[in-house]
Amino acid sequence: MDKKPNKTNVMRLLEEAGISYIERLYDENTVDGEKVALALGENPECVFKSLVCENERHENYIFEVPVNQTLNLKKAAKATGSKFIEMIPQKKLLPLTGYVHGGCSPIGLKKAMPVYIDETAQLFDTIYISGGKRGFQVGLSPFDLEKYTKGIFIDLLA
Repeated sequence: MDKKPNKTNVMRLLEEAGISYIERLYDENTVDGEKVALALGENPECVFKSLVCENERHENYIFEVPVNQTLNLKKAAKATGSKFIEMIPQKKLLPLTGYVHGGCSPIGLKKAMPVYIDETAQLFDTIYISGGKRGFQVGLSPFDLEKYTKGIFIDLLA
């Protein structure tokens, strides 16, 4: 897969912010996170999935966790000062974020929401997140992601 992707909103926003990134393409039919990491030839610990959740007040949050790990909903609720946190129904994803399942990114969300990044991201020089569409990831510094999204590094893993 060496075809250059069309510019995504994620790419445009990173370029506008002067943040360098790596473009990585893979088969867009691959939606399992660990298979995405395998397709990229990367450690699943540095490939992150974006999980959109809401609390009891219907406030939305996005959590970035490694594709081979599970979000601890109790830790997520505590981090956000919520009674509980749950994943949003998949049918709400596109209208809320502007992204489809398998292509959701914490960058360029249709509706801004707080971003929480699992603290293990800090162990890597480069982490991979969705580039805004299925079959496309961007690699960037976890600290650039934190700064751009005003994200918070925190322990989120089950």
